[in-house]
Amino acid sequence: MPGLLRGVARTAAIAGTATAVSNRVSRRQGQRWAQQAPAPQQAPPPQPAPQAPPATDPLEALQRLGELKAQGVLDENEFNAMKAKILAS
Repeated sequence: MPGLLRGVARTAAIAGTATAVSNRVSRRQGQRWAQQAPAPQQAPPPQPAPQAPPATDPLEALQRLGELKAQGVLDENEFNAMKAKILAS
């Protein structure tokens, strides 16, 4: 029985030491990688919605808006908002 206890104690000591060393290595590697990693890039601020060039003629302004929508520059909501603004003036 003393031989068995000695073997168990030896195994526990070895396992504990291995765990401690492994944890220390993991922490050191994590710190090194954190120092080497580039800072996360921030997304650029959103661009304001393009506005139709000012035109004195509402028909001309609506045509320009239609061209911008056809090109995919304006989505349906932006187009409708600008169209309402032109027609209101």
